[in-house]
Amino acid sequence: MLSWIDGQPAELLSVKDRGLAYGDGLFETIAVTSGKASLLDRHLARLAAGCARLQIPLDMALLTAELLAFSQQLGDGVAKLILTRGDGLRGYAPPQPAQPRRILQGAAKPSYPVLNAEQGVRLFPCATRLAEQPLLAGLKHLNRLEQVLARAEWQDAEHAEGLMLDVSGRVIEGVYSNLFIVKQDVLLTAQLSRCGVAGVMRAELLEQAAALGIECQVRDLSYAELLAGDEVFLCNSLYGIWPVRALLTHDWPVGPLTRKLQNIARDLLDC
Repeated sequence: MLSWIDGQPAELLSVKDRGLAYGDGLFETIAVTSGKASLLDRHLARLAAGCARLQIPLDMALLTAELLAFSQQLGDGVAKLILTRGDGLRGYAPPQPAQPRRILQGAAKPSYPVLNAEQGVRLFPCATRLAEQPLLAGLKHLNRLEQVLARAEWQDAEHAEGLMLDVSGRVIEGVYSNLFIVKQDVLLTAQLSRCGVAGVMRAELLEQAAALGIECQVRDLSYAELLAGDEVFLCNSLYGIWPVRALLTHDWPVGPLTRKLQNIARDLLDC
């Protein structure tokens, strides 16, 4: 596996790193095709917003240059970018000044079943609920234990993704995807001001849909609204869009708006 730390080939990490001790950092998972990183501007913008909120210094020019060089060396695959606050002493207080650590890992693209995109997937109803923390909501931070617990709830091949609600029962997202509902030609997705990850593909699809004249609403969504949807689909920055065909005993068709946006997402990832 290709691996760089602070711009140099390396695999060993300091035991003092605050990413390991406290999850004090952020990450981006980026599809790379023919040496080019997909949706790069959106990934870097989300990372910059996360650094601003967590008050982690960011040398964007240096990070961008490293990521471009890493992507060219990787060729085809997935680049995982991890930015931690760097080393620290014992205790929660952030070091002053912090010296952030840049970690890049390259791997082969995941081999998802073709039927996931063509015929749709079945969702697993996760019992694990997302806690509400507005200070961290939307960020791709390193604390992913809720997702770890949720993903451990199923091991069968029948379910490709899990549905995650928040502690109040609102529909939020998949374990590693964002979720959209289509109702009467209106595109709905969850408000992520309390919890959840604001995915880069989610942001891109909202912009693309609006440009096509499709009404988009970002707001709280109930479980009843999910079941009443005309179409449901998942998205992320690696596989694009998967239609959702079933959850427990409920079924949805793979509808025309899902297919239209699926083609757009496919083009975005085909650098």
